Amino acid sequence: MSGIDRTQIDGAPATAEELERVSSAYGHFTAMQVRGGATRGLDLHLRRVADTNRERFGTELDRERLRGLIRSALGGEQDASVRVYLYDASPEPRIVVTAKPPAELVSPQRLRSVRYQRPDARLKHLRTEQGRYREEVQREGYDDALLTGDDGVVSETSMTNIGFFHRDSVVWPDAPLLHGVTMQLLEERLPERGVTFRRERIRVADLATLDGAFLSNARGIAAVGAVDDVELMIDPDRMRLLLDTYAAVPWDPI
Repeated sequence: MSGIDRTQIDGAPATAEELERVSSAYGHFTAMQVRGGATRGLDLHLRRVADTNRERFGTELDRERLRGLIRSALGGEQDASVRVYLYDASPEPRIVVTAKPPAELVSPQRLRSVRYQRPDARLKHLRTEQGRYREEVQREGYDDALLTGDDGVVSETSMTNIGFFHRDSVVWPDAPLLHGVTMQLLEERLPERGVTFRRERIRVADLATLDGAFLSNARGIAAVGAVDDVELMIDPDRMRLLLDTYAAVPWDPI
């Protein structure tokens, strides 16, 4: 496995002082897995940071420059976990790229529900509290925190989108959430395999009535084995369909 651990700011090695300065500013980011110098959904990643950059900072993003910064941080490494952060600064946002060893989602996962929803959940931004909740539930032996509203409506986990199986459909929560890149890629390709998807308000109390749940993010797809003290069905055929659908997504060279 790759032992890469590199952080660059605007293409140059980052110092501790620089990282401290940028980390105190508002920022947004995208995260991707790189294999063989390529990633899935590259255009969706670039569009995410470009759109958020325009909305929050009022500046346009040079996508080719960003790709070059990712390649610089990889330093010739072919497999890695990459994060691209854009922090508010004058006159232009600072671009921080981290490259670390590749990673995959652990499956199945146990979740604990918490009453918290990210502000501006449609954006993948920093300065939210979900990390604290993830750490708390992990100390209790869970894998991640399932974020819910005060009424118990499920939105997402601290790190992933969550989806559910109901009869022949995939059901995404109808709640404030990030429209993740892997979620978008599944939505593009599931109809090709005869699977419909829809959004629906799902409460924690409803989970036992569904046909299972799964998680998705750039690290892949994982089954959910339990939420709180409720054991969930894991259907190998449904999970294999999701995994095969995602595996068929082409890799885009960076």
